Amino acid sequence: MKVRNVILLVAMAVELVLFFYCLIKKTNHVPAGYLCAALSLALLACTGWLLLFPKMTPVETTGEYEVGYEENIYIDTNRLETYATDGSYRELPVGFWYPKDISSDKKCPLIVFSHGSFGVKDSNSTLYRELASHGYVVCSIDHTYMCFSTKLSNGKKVSIDSSFMKQLTTDNPHNNPEQSVEHFKNWMSIRMGDINFVLDTILAKASEGDAGLASYALVDGSRIGVMGHSMGGSAALGVGRSRTDIKAVAALESPFMADIQGVDENGNMIFEQSEYPVPVLNVYSDSSWEHLREWGQYEENARLLDTESADVQNVHISGAGHISLTDLSMVMPFLTGIFDGGKMKNAPQDTLKQINECCLAFFDSYM
Repeated sequence: MKVRNVILLVAMAVELVLFFYCLIKKTNHVPAGYLCAALSLALLACTGWLLLFPKMTPVETTGEYEVGYEENIYIDTNRLETYATDGSYRELPVGFWYPKDISSDKKCPLIVFSHGSFGVKDSNSTLYRELASHGYVVCSIDHTYMCFSTKLSNGKKVSIDSSFMKQLTTDNPHNNPEQSVEHFKNWMSIRMGDINFVLDTILAKASEGDAGLASYALVDGSRIGVMGHSMGGSAALGVGRSRTDIKAVAALESPFMADIQGVDENGNMIFEQSEYPVPVLNVYSDSSWEHLREWGQYEENARLLDTESADVQNVHISGAGHISLTDLSMVMPFLTGIFDGGKMKNAPQDTLKQINECCLAFFDSYM
């Protein structure tokens, strides 16, 4: 993959030089010269497309069931939209991955997923499909205005909110922990509210026999898990502590934001001191693994590294970066490598397979 990227980058450099040569050289200011410039620009666009969007083979599922997909939009009439001023209620598009050909008399564990700061509900569909192929119903949420892009019930497309984006880009837990704690509380309030609402809605529809989606009839309300990536994993960890019906939580490189209660006089974050109440799987990449004992917001994660308990599992995926833990690594590997600061050394499929394996084994143990 690296050799391929180098070749394509060199080709783009040559094509760019050719384009400017055709435009700048006076003797080329004829139809043939402009045609040369147009062709070099077309080649540049094609090469750039090949670089950014290489064709990759999706990770195949290993379970016995065919995976089905369906979606819906839930509207929470008890919450006004935080990032809108028109008095509208908060809308949450959701997607369901489920075992399509499972026996109608079987019930499946339910897992709800929360994406990262710039993600979308499809961000880890490789993982959802793997779990669904083994008999799980997986619901993933588009956290409206906190995701890259989504579509509301009226057909309007909305992207990430500018004020939320500003908070993300200016947040610095090391230099300004007080501000970070305020941000964390705000983000967790919204995210956990979303997850709780979606969970309660699904459980209500399942118990009522709602026929709107095929997934509802499969849900076993006594076996519920939550998981997420980055900020979404932080929200999942918060829900795992605050609800009594959660059986297990999996977090893909996520600090325990919801457990941070404040900042002491020395600028250290104050965490909830009671033991985490449910089995938890924390998955890390090279982006955080060497820093867990240094970064204040990861203090509880670091403490769990030293916890000797079958209910606490910590997995380090070497050769991967923070964004590599999502499907973006397979869709846009070149940009993912840039976003991850060169930490993405594994083939995307290999990293995603490792995530599939450890998450499936974890949830199978408890659900």
